[in-house]
Amino acid sequence: MTVPRAIDPDLLRSFTCIAEEGSFTRAAQRVGRTQAAVSMQMQRLEALLGVRVLVRSKGGRVALTAHGRFLLDRARDMLAANDGIWNAFREPAVAGTVRLGTPDDYALRWLPPILRGFADSHPAVEVDVVCMESEVLVEKLRAGELDLTLASEGAVPRDWPALELWRSPLAWVTAERAPAHGVPPHRMDPIPLALAHDDGASPHSLSWRRAALDALEMAGRRWRVAYTSGTQIGTHAPVLAGLAITVSMLAWLPAGLRALRPDEGLPPLPEFSILLLQAENPAQPVTGALARHIATSFGVTPRDVMPSGAAPPG
Repeated sequence: MTVPRAIDPDLLRSFTCIAEEGSFTRAAQRVGRTQAAVSMQMQRLEALLGVRVLVRSKGGRVALTAHGRFLLDRARDMLAANDGIWNAFREPAVAGTVRLGTPDDYALRWLPPILRGFADSHPAVEVDVVCMESEVLVEKLRAGELDLTLASEGAVPRDWPALELWRSPLAWVTAERAPAHGVPPHRMDPIPLALAHDDGASPHSLSWRRAALDALEMAGRRWRVAYTSGTQIGTHAPVLAGLAITVSMLAWLPAGLRALRPDEGLPPLPEFSILLLQAENPAQPVTGALARHIATSFGVTPRDVMPSGAAPPG
C-alpha cells in the first residue's frame, strides 16, 4: 500500500494567509517570514500538489485558482486540527464556561474552525457564544456580561485594550462570470452598488459603505446605491446576479464572486481591522485559554494576547 505524502502545515498556513490577505507581503508579516521565504513555500506547495493554486493579477493582487479555492477550506480544517493537537499538549487542563461575543458575519466566516479546534484541545470548557452587532457586544463586555468579544474597528472605546487579530484592505467585488449581455456593472455609469443600509446596519457594514462612497467621490466616479441590506452577506445576492458591485474583505467571498483588479478602473479602498477585547474581570483561566487560541488561529503570536486578568484603564 502506498502511503500518501504529507503536507507541511507551515505551507498550508502561509497559503491560507496569502489567500486571506491577497498579498505575499502581508501574509509574510503574519507568519513571521520574509516575502522570499513565503514565495519559496508556495513553490514547494505547488510542486507537491502538481497544480497551480495561486495566480498574480496585473495589479499585483494574488488570487486563487479553482484548485486553490478547493484547497483553502481543507487547509483551514487541517490547520484547526493541527493547532488543536498542539494546544492540547501545551495548555494546562482547564474547565469552566467562557462567554464569547461575535458579530454574525465573523461567526459565519471564522468561528466554526476556531471553536472546533478549541473544543478538541479543551474538552472540559464550555463556550457560550452571543452573536450581535459590535457596538452591542462591547457594551455587554463593559457590563460584565461577556468575557471576550470580537469587534469591528470603530466600535471599540479608545480607552479599552484591544488586540488586532486581522487587518486587510477592502476590495471591490463583482461576479466571476461576466453578464452574457450588456456591460459589466463596474463599467456602467453610474456604477450600481449593493451596500449596507445607511441606518440600522452593523458598524463595519456602515464603515464599508462610507469607504466605498468616499473613494468613488474622490475619484470623480458617478454611482447609485441600487441594492441595500442590513448585513454584508445580504449584499452578495445582487452581485452574484451580475447586477451590482459591492465591497468586502477577500476572506469572506463566497463562490461565484471575485475581487476586481486594480487595472479594472476602480479607486483603492482603505484597510479594515478585526479586534479582540477582554472583559475587566473575565472568568479565568478559561478566558485566557480561549483568547490565546483565537489569536493563534488568526496568526497572532500568543504572547501578544492581553495577560490574564488584565484590566482596561479607568
